Amino acid sequence: MCMTDTSDTQPLRAIFWMLITGFQFVTMTALVKFLGGAIPAGETAFLRFALGMLFLAPVLPALFRNLPSGPQVRLIALRGVAHSVGVGLWFYAMARIPLADVTALNYLNPIYVTLGAVMFLGEKLALRRILAVVVALIGAFVILRPGFRELSSGHIAMLGTSLGLGASYLIAKRLSSEMPASHVVAWMSIAVTIGLSPLAIAHWVTPTFHQMLILVGVAGLATGAHYTMTLAFRCAPATLTQPVTFLQLLWAVLIGMVFFHEPPDPYVLLGGGIIIAAVSYITLREARLKRSITPSVPATKV
Repeated sequence: MCMTDTSDTQPLRAIFWMLITGFQFVTMTALVKFLGGAIPAGETAFLRFALGMLFLAPVLPALFRNLPSGPQVRLIALRGVAHSVGVGLWFYAMARIPLADVTALNYLNPIYVTLGAVMFLGEKLALRRILAVVVALIGAFVILRPGFRELSSGHIAMLGTSLGLGASYLIAKRLSSEMPASHVVAWMSIAVTIGLSPLAIAHWVTPTFHQMLILVGVAGLATGAHYTMTLAFRCAPATLTQPVTFLQLLWAVLIGMVFFHEPPDPYVLLGGGIIIAAVSYITLREARLKRSITPSVPATKV
């Protein structure tokens, strides 16, 4: 809707859509948190993508009329493995650590993408980008505070989540140059559904009707968030919308306080702010150099 609109309202529209995106992602996270450990993490992650296929139904006919080539199939399968690991660990962490911790540590995903682009895509890492990565890792240290508080398995799982989703994004960048974006998303959903199915079957717990409604809401919010994020990127570059993503952390703190009785942690807010500042700087540098490697924070969500 914004691609042909050159008015001065484009930035405002981009910010609006990114606010809606962040709200949907945080609400989705809260619903997963509400489920807690009632349903195993692998099954919850599987159902998120299996139910999400309902929202991708209009794309499927065209998808199967244009089947991927052999190399593309291998990339899709590899992305399915990486994303399955990342998403499975994310759902595991959600049941074990505060909502704000999950949101703040999720900001590390673009940092892993930046490092992966250097190692696997031959990107050069200038001194200023190296310093930004170091600053982001300091932000993670502020959040985790090893030696000053007990780290749960959920915190470790979130670090694994960032690795898995970062690898998934790098593969998606490669695929997006060869097929439509809607096909990249659809094949990822199919691959992750297949990848998570053995884990879901091995620990299957039949959801109640109420739990199934929550899971449908999770799938719908995740799909809607990715759509509104696309609308935001059509209206303005990521350099404008990136700082807006920090509001997700504030919303996560508020929702954690009101609904889950999680006290606000100033170190999590501080660390999250440090990470998002570093990510925003890297994004700005890439925009000035006319590159596109580091994603916005929402782009690496589940």
